[in-house]
Amino acid sequence: MSRLTLLAFGSLLIALVVLGLKGLAYFWTGSVALYSDALETVINVVAALMLLAVIHWSSKPADEGHPYGHHKAEYFSAVFEGVLIVLAALSILYEAYQSYLHATSFELSAEALAVSCLAGVINAVWCGVLIREGRKHRSPAISADGRHLLADVLSSAGVITGVIIAQLTGIAVLDPILAFLVALNILWSGWVLIRDSVGGLMDAAPSNEIVTRIRAIIGEQGDGALEAHELRMRQAGQAIFIDFHLVVPGEFTVRNAHAICDRIEQKLETEIQGAVVTIHIEPEDEAKQSGVVVL
Repeated sequence: MSRLTLLAFGSLLIALVVLGLKGLAYFWTGSVALYSDALETVINVVAALMLLAVIHWSSKPADEGHPYGHHKAEYFSAVFEGVLIVLAALSILYEAYQSYLHATSFELSAEALAVSCLAGVINAVWCGVLIREGRKHRSPAISADGRHLLADVLSSAGVITGVIIAQLTGIAVLDPILAFLVALNILWSGWVLIRDSVGGLMDAAPSNEIVTRIRAIIGEQGDGALEAHELRMRQAGQAIFIDFHLVVPGEFTVRNAHAICDRIEQKLETEIQGAVVTIHIEPEDEAKQSGVVVL
């Protein structure tokens, strides 16, 4: 079982545990703010199931129908999660509005506060794991799940603080107001996930750090060639597709040019995880003097 699959299973297990804790806190108190917090965790469970399916799908090798692999499948998980988050936020806004119109008091017990805090701590630890591993493995689905959990942690912290204040002051209307603020935060989180995922589906370039390193490798490993131009890169999930034109002296043999290409490809694939490299050879009279100068 791959590392990403284990993380997806972990997300599902964590989401179920946290949902149980938050649901219990709402059952004990009747707080609409705690209800909004629990409802977002329902989305976490659904998203974790989607994450499992997509991680399995994206790991499949290239086939006749998908010659470039299935890497982009991860973006669908992130978009799906973003849409679910937006729908959950709209539901919370509705519940908050109804509670505002018919504000009722609630009773915050020590037990409810304890389980809410425990749920927040569990989510905080796990979101740190997901964000770190998602960045390490360049997995948009895992990263999206981590960012969603981070928003959940921040929302939970606000809810817990708010219901304590509402309980101490006796101002019941603070409860739906807090739920409204939580919904706005969740809505923003969903929009960011959708925006970033659509960028991946539109063949966005890798980060500036990766682009700079790729250009440096081509320059360092292209000894014998003259320059590289028409350099293009796109990221699709964990894969980074790199293609460019390599200019060599006109008298070079195919064997000489092929040796340089092999050297560049091997270095790129070693240092850039998921690199898929395509190089087009050109004679020196095609040089444009505007690409990567080979050292």
